[in-house]
Amino acid sequence: MNTGVFTAHESNVRRYGRSFPTVFTRALGATIWDEGGKPFIDFLVGSGALNYGHNNPNIIAPAIEYLAGENILLSLDMYTVAKRDFIEAFVRSILRPRGLSYKIQFPGPTGTNANEAALALARKYTGRSSVMAFTNAFHGMSLGSLAVSGSASTRELGGVARHDVVRVPYYGYPSQAFDSASYIDWVLGDPGSGIEKPAAIILETIQAEGGMNAASAAWLTEIQRICRKHGVVLIVDDIQAGAGRTGDFFSFEFAKIEPDIVCLSKSLSGSGSPFSIVLIRPDMDIWNPGEHSGTFRGNNFAFVTAGAMCKMWSDRQFTAGVERTAIKLQGHLDRLVAKFPKCIAQKRGRGLMAGLKCRSQADVGRVHDVAFENGLLIESSGPSRDVIKVLPPITITDVELDHGIAILDHALQEQANA
Repeated sequence: MNTGVFTAHESNVRRYGRSFPTVFTRALGATIWDEGGKPFIDFLVGSGALNYGHNNPNIIAPAIEYLAGENILLSLDMYTVAKRDFIEAFVRSILRPRGLSYKIQFPGPTGTNANEAALALARKYTGRSSVMAFTNAFHGMSLGSLAVSGSASTRELGGVARHDVVRVPYYGYPSQAFDSASYIDWVLGDPGSGIEKPAAIILETIQAEGGMNAASAAWLTEIQRICRKHGVVLIVDDIQAGAGRTGDFFSFEFAKIEPDIVCLSKSLSGSGSPFSIVLIRPDMDIWNPGEHSGTFRGNNFAFVTAGAMCKMWSDRQFTAGVERTAIKLQGHLDRLVAKFPKCIAQKRGRGLMAGLKCRSQADVGRVHDVAFENGLLIESSGPSRDVIKVLPPITITDVELDHGIAILDHALQEQANA
């Protein structure tokens, strides 16, 4: 494979090209091919940005038709037919069936743009400056998002100090014996805690980059109760865990909570095209016109593909298939945990957002390399990079899933024999 041009001209910051040293050329569903024609099962899916697989025909077909019709591609926040169609599809297929009512803000195109907007609105709404964030959180690479992320190496990026962030323990941190929700409730109500009431609590229901740590329904319900008790805005960062990744459209549905603000991106477009939205409780939509902006908040191509994705959730056959695939994946992973106890410490995550916590980073590194050699793309997460992330498309076929798991099984066996 000719990779010399990347080494010669691309910045040293590149990461995935080093992890997967080949040149990819085409993809369909859960399979991606390199220039040599070698197929790979994709359990990486754009770090969660391709939940519906590569080039899903239900999503790409209307996009091709749109592109061929001399239609508008960039519109800032002007009104367009594509934008209207997306809003109507999102309300009809996603919000209304779940009994949810939110105003929709279109910030810049990425997840961190959505989080920055959410944090700014919470501060404006409450008049408070601090934000409560969790251990092992990750919320993006712009300064406000970096500030509320948990990893020391992540927070150090940018070269400036980050103030007004209170760090608190996530569910199960440092162990299941510690009740972090009760701790948060106590310090918010105790005038001697030294912790001022924050504008917001921001959380992921599953901490993807933090090691696939999954919060329980009871804990999430309690955090919502605490936010309402103390007048704190609850922001759910559903950028990686949302848009169908856990089996439900929103990752918080299983807990039956209604966050004040929800941030969506990554797989929201259904196509890999950059797109994000912020869902805002209607009474909190106190923005002045133009107060928050972004040049690329009018990506009409993404409106078209996202609208097509939303419509899939009105198809009971589709949703039943996602539920069945999630159950099948979890069964596969339970079998691997039982088969390789010396390598795998525990299964993490929920639904189709899963992880295998290994006993060392070296184990993960070896499994990653052997899997790649045999045609499977996976990545790691966690502060020690000791968790194998398993993120197949939620539309993956049984044949592709079984094949990918077989390669992972082989890689784990190679590590066990090493």
